[in-house]
Amino acid sequence: MEKSKIGQHISGQFNKELEDIRNNVLTMGGLVEQQIEQAVEAFMTGDIEMAELVIKQDNQVDALEMLIDQECMQILALRQPAAFDLRLLITVIKTINELERVGDMAERIAEMAMRLTDTDTNKHDQYYELQHMADLVRDMLHGALDAFARMSIEDVTTITGRDEYVDREYGSIIRQLITRMMEDPRNITRTLDVLWTARALERIGDHSVNICENIIYMVKGEDVRHMTQAELEKKIKG
Repeated sequence: MEKSKIGQHISGQFNKELEDIRNNVLTMGGLVEQQIEQAVEAFMTGDIEMAELVIKQDNQVDALEMLIDQECMQILALRQPAAFDLRLLITVIKTINELERVGDMAERIAEMAMRLTDTDTNKHDQYYELQHMADLVRDMLHGALDAFARMSIEDVTTITGRDEYVDREYGSIIRQLITRMMEDPRNITRTLDVLWTARALERIGDHSVNICENIIYMVKGEDVRHMTQAELEKKIKG
C-alpha cells in the first residue's frame, strides 16, 4: 500500500507532519459524513434542532480546511517535497476543498429541512424517494475517504461507477417532482425545495468522484479528471 511511503524520511518530524495532516483530513471527512447523515435525517423527519446543528458544524469544517491548508503550505515552503510527498500534499489540498463543498451541500439540505418544516406539517414522510439517493452518495463519500486513509486505488473505480446510479436516481426524482408540480400547482414551492435537496445530493456524489480521482493522481501520478468510467477502469488495471 502507498501508505508505507509515509514514514520513510530521515526526518522524524517530517514523518509526523505528514501523518498529522493525513489524520486531520480524515477528521474533517468524518465530520462531513456526520453532517450529511444528520442533514438527511433532519430533512426526512423535520427535526429543526438537528438541522441547526448541521449548520453550526459548518464552521468547524471551514476551520479544519483552513488549518490543513496552512499546514500544507508550511510544508511546501519549508520542506520543498518532491515525488509522492508533493503529490500527497496536492491531493490533500484538493480533497479538503471537495470536503468543504460537501459540507456546504449538507448545510443546504439542512436549510431546506427547516424551510419545509416552516411551510408544511407531517409531510416529510413523502420524501422517501430521496432516501436511496442519500444512501448511495454517503456510501460513495465513505468509500472515497477509506481509499484516502489506506492510500489505495484498489476500490476507486467501484466508487466512481456508482455515480451513474446516482445520476439515474436524480433524473427519476426530477421527473417525479415535475409531475407533482403539474398535477397541483400548490406544490411548486415545496417541490422546488425538494428539487434543490436532490441536486445537493447529486453534487455530493460528484465531489466523491473528484476525491477518488485525486487519490489516483496521488498514487499513480496521473491526471484522470476527464476520463470516462471505462477509460478509468482501464487505467487502474493497467
